[in-house]
Amino acid sequence: MNMFDLKGRVAVVTGGNGGIGLGMALGLAKAGADIVIASRNAEKNAAAEAELRATGVKAMAIATDIRDPDACKALIEKTVAEFGRVDILVNNSGINFRKQPQDFTLEEYHDVMDTNLTAAFVLSQAVYPHFIRQGGGKIINIGSIASFMASPIAVAYAPSKGGIVQMAKALAVAWAKDNIQINAILPGWIDTPLSVKARAAIPGLEESVKERTPAGRWGTPEDFAGAAVFLASSASDFVNGATLVVDGGYSSKA
Repeated sequence: MNMFDLKGRVAVVTGGNGGIGLGMALGLAKAGADIVIASRNAEKNAAAEAELRATGVKAMAIATDIRDPDACKALIEKTVAEFGRVDILVNNSGINFRKQPQDFTLEEYHDVMDTNLTAAFVLSQAVYPHFIRQGGGKIINIGSIASFMASPIAVAYAPSKGGIVQMAKALAVAWAKDNIQINAILPGWIDTPLSVKARAAIPGLEESVKERTPAGRWGTPEDFAGAAVFLASSASDFVNGATLVVDGGYSSKA
């Protein structure tokens, strides 16, 4: 038996229509999982859905504003109605406002927290009864090296990502008895459309990341396919409450 085989399983990936989310969704699809992606941008959803179907699996995109708890619950119910089950949840959606703390509005702060952290909790609660009925499941929370590294312009983003790591640990302890494993992946600097904004906001970032990273490059969405497959498959059945840093060694360098 191939312990990385995901045939017959269904994965929900929030923010799965681009960047790291799509990289993971494609990895899961190539391992055999059927995929549901949830994001707000309908045009990007359609393109990602087509790319996923081209791998030979079933795929569906659902336009979802995960800041809305009712929309989160509806996402899971639509998935089960269409595919008959849900086995894997990837809490990937995230936003950031790069500002000094004194310039942050409370609305922006809540927007980051609702998107990056609260939605992951609501979605985890929503999949729980389905996991119980099926005898287990997998949740992968996407954190960041900002979970443990400080930045002066990440006053909301950093605690949201620190929180999602601790949420994974707390859920892992609570639900291990139910054969549910919850772990976190912590990306470093990754070459995605979102990082374009970071490069614009932080002079010299492109060069400084390459210089600090022992791998000598920025990460790519494809770098997350293997990590996602591992944590979604039976290969990680005794891995629970763990964090996997995917940053090319950036955070290890003194």
